[in-house]
Amino acid sequence: MKTTGRRCCFVLIVLAVCLAVPAVCAAGIQDYSTTYTIKLQDSGTALWNVEYRTPLSTDSDTAAFEQYAATLDSVYLPQIENLMQSSAEQAASATSRQMSVGNFSGNAVVQTTPTGKFGVIAISFSWTNFSVPSGTTLTTGDAFAGGLYLSKDTALVIRYPKGYTLVSAEPSPDQEDSASLAWYGLRSFDTGKPLVVLEKSGIPLLPIVVAGIIIIAAAAGLVFYRRKKQEPDPAAVTAEPPEEPDDLPTPISDADRLGLEEKILRQLKASGGEQFQSELGRALGIPKSTLSSALNDLHQRGIIVKVKKGRENLIRLDEKYR
Repeated sequence: MKTTGRRCCFVLIVLAVCLAVPAVCAAGIQDYSTTYTIKLQDSGTALWNVEYRTPLSTDSDTAAFEQYAATLDSVYLPQIENLMQSSAEQAASATSRQMSVGNFSGNAVVQTTPTGKFGVIAISFSWTNFSVPSGTTLTTGDAFAGGLYLSKDTALVIRYPKGYTLVSAEPSPDQEDSASLAWYGLRSFDTGKPLVVLEKSGIPLLPIVVAGIIIIAAAAGLVFYRRKKQEPDPAAVTAEPPEEPDDLPTPISDADRLGLEEKILRQLKASGGEQFQSELGRALGIPKSTLSSALNDLHQRGIIVKVKKGRENLIRLDEKYR
């Protein structure tokens, strides 16, 4: 059982290496990120998508990535398929549930964005019986028989099937919305974790009827009030345009950036190495847009890490700068 556990925990690490080593080692690039997205189906099947991104800073980086992309289908995709098939067999043995993987496809493209040029590799496949459907519930996690390890700059995202809501998630995710959960590295999970339990939500008829009656009554009352007061039709009033958000990154000079970055690093160190972005802005007394621009630059250089916590960013100093 211990051998099975180690194998299941190891597979994602090896999968990341299969994606990263040809491009990273050839080009000498150290900065990369990987996202595992698992889309659960109510049948128990899971649709996996693995996206690996690496910056292409030089012509040699680009050439190495293009060489890797040219052999993705013929060399690396079969290796990944064999690796995941072995992982599914080990998970099936640990859970006593028949499993298989298939429908593998891969794609490698070069993307140019405002923050730089990146090589992007996307691998997708299906995993049958990854989750356990039972009545109106869907449980997933036991396929990670040996736990799971997320390296630095790696994320795991689990998406719900349509019509399901979250009952429980262990451990608690770093980010949650109405249709997905996310955990970010660097971290490790115990055996059978993350464990997620979902429930198919029904739509009761009575609340809908009551809500409809309330809406109709409110609308009738509003019409009566307008006629009595002879108010103009609100549709004829031109609405003011929405205010532009003030936290969009804005360019700043190199001299100003260096001074601001020094202040940011001092403030983070004084706060134990991490602080919410809003608190950081208040402590430094600078505009949101200016702070956002400086943080984006520090993040691209690997000095800080941005961790999404609800609707806020937690800014965390990289270990080597603490």
